Amino acid sequence: MFMDIRRETLELCDGRTIEVNPDVVADFRCMPFPDDIFRLVVFDPPHLRWCGDSSYMRAKYGRLTADYRNDIAQGLSECWRVLQPFGILVFKWNEEQIKVAPILKRFGREPLFGHITGRSGKTRWYCFMKTDE
Repeated sequence: MFMDIRRETLELCDGRTIEVNPDVVADFRCMPFPDDIFRLVVFDPPHLRWCGDSSYMRAKYGRLTADYRNDIAQGLSECWRVLQPFGILVFKWNEEQIKVAPILKRFGREPLFGHITGRSGKTRWYCFMKTDE
């Protein structure tokens, strides 16, 4: 199941088309699902703060709000809420504009494994397991 806050088809100036066509249109900060429903959740939120309204990057990846720190923390909490006990959360983040360490700190949970900050490349993947709390 693919969830996104938007459903749109965008024609770019170079002739390319980007179609965002989720199964569920909803905000990751307030997911329309009951608690403990999914065994696996992949959270791949927007990671850009600075990009043009009609840019390819905004069309493809979305754009963060000015309150992105709280937005992402709330999104991670929602992912945790809908995850079944012993379920897996995979979190993807790109450090092009914002470092991941403060994001993970706000989440307040340690990943089972993931990328070490400072290594080559900018995309980071982290895996968490929801254990008995």
